[in-house]
Amino acid sequence: MSMRIGYGWDSHVFAAGVPLKIGGIAIEHPEGLAGHSDGDVLLHAITDALLGALAVGDIGSFFPPGDPRWKNADSVIFLNLALDELRTAGYRIVNIDTTLVLAAPKIGPISGDMRQRVAELLHIEPNTVGIKAKTPEGLNLDHVAQAHAVVLLETLEDRGEISALEAEIDDPDAVEKILTNIGVGEALGGPGRRRVPLPDFDTEDIT
Repeated sequence: MSMRIGYGWDSHVFAAGVPLKIGGIAIEHPEGLAGHSDGDVLLHAITDALLGALAVGDIGSFFPPGDPRWKNADSVIFLNLALDELRTAGYRIVNIDTTLVLAAPKIGPISGDMRQRVAELLHIEPNTVGIKAKTPEGLNLDHVAQAHAVVLLETLEDRGEISALEAEIDDPDAVEKILTNIGVGEALGGPGRRRVPLPDFDTEDIT
């Protein structure tokens, strides 16, 4: 059995007039997180952790910065792409641990809902998802939200498990269409397909 570890990090500044979304749930707060997409700092970190574990790039590799197609995009799109990569490579998530660093809002009262939502999006059990929150004390980052994510992957043992994972991913046909539109779709769908070279990593995060 092969195992891999991936690490992801993301950061966004708070801005007025923007809805706040973290971990796939809407949160009541005077400000949201600015970004080209919906600014979901936690899903972005998790997506990069998954892609990093597979050594296939990062969010910017698949969704170039400034591309108008991804303006205000739901970050679940990015996460589903990473899950499709996971399926194609024949891996599954063992567990994931995350830490949010922000002064407000308080995550504790909603951490259970957030954990449930992240588990649902990843198609894993809530007891395999860790979500912690810390304040940026002494860092002078009270107007910024950061997220760190670490994921452990293991290989699927047989094709039956791979087929089960394929069935679980939310609308895999839609994910395939997105990947095709950005020029990498046919390389990611299953056995016998040729993987096209990935673009160079872009360190500027669109999210």
